[in-house]
Amino acid sequence: MSSKTKISIRFFGEREVRAVWDDEHSKWWFSVLDIVGVLNEEPDYPKVRNYWKYLKAKLKKENSQLVSATTQLKLTASDGKKYRTDMLDSEGIVELSKIFPNNKAAKFLDWFLYSDTSIDGQSKKKAYTLFESNLINEFEVGTCKGLQQIHAYLFGGLYDFAGQIRTKSISKGGYQFVYAQHLKSTLQQIDSMSQTTLEEIIVKYAEMNKAHPFMEGNGRSTRIWLDLMLKKHLRCCVDWSKIPKVDYMNAMIISTVDSSEILKLIERALTTDIHSREMYMKGIDYSYYYEEN
Repeated sequence: MSSKTKISIRFFGEREVRAVWDDEHSKWWFSVLDIVGVLNEEPDYPKVRNYWKYLKAKLKKENSQLVSATTQLKLTASDGKKYRTDMLDSEGIVELSKIFPNNKAAKFLDWFLYSDTSIDGQSKKKAYTLFESNLINEFEVGTCKGLQQIHAYLFGGLYDFAGQIRTKSISKGGYQFVYAQHLKSTLQQIDSMSQTTLEEIIVKYAEMNKAHPFMEGNGRSTRIWLDLMLKKHLRCCVDWSKIPKVDYMNAMIISTVDSSEILKLIERALTTDIHSREMYMKGIDYSYYYEEN
């Protein structure tokens, strides 16, 4: 596996399922321990590991092909270190699931085998390709035009308003975003805001969230927009996996009146690993996860 191997994080409910793309064989490998934890509804990692150890020994005695189908790859653990862990491809995961009682496996298999052709699913694939594309380096940084460029790329061909500033007023959860008739002047004000310190960048980010310039896809576009500012001016980016969904959503609601909470969350999650493919891909996974209902 090369250092450019694509890492992806899928979410089954609130649980992470880590996957690694194998260029050589053109397929995904999935973390067995993540799957076992999901199927057993067990959050305790040592218990999951011990159960897989027991199950693996049992399958080996039965001469199951499943054990020989596993491979080992390095994945980043919660302590930030990389450890070799058992992985199975899609066929192996389906076979593994069948070993578990159907009432636990059926729902998981429905999720695992589902092909996401939704707008979010297609947009997420486009977001992945931005890392390899030089286009991301050509986007304006910290301007409304730059945000429009990101939005147009993510949602081009999916929304007929991709990259276009909305002309209708919108609200969400009882909060009224900037009225359409005031949006142009508001965006000009945001364009002129400074972005040289972390505090300035977060205030600018919060103001753009309040503006909500597009009919849909604001959060996904604006988080990439934020990371581009951080990379250019501070040589860092956000490790979004360190910010729980509930904490992020609550902080963004509060940011409509006070951006200090989202500043604290992002400050704790900053990393200098700005050229890492894994960090970018993980960020996209979390960014789209934040938007799931």
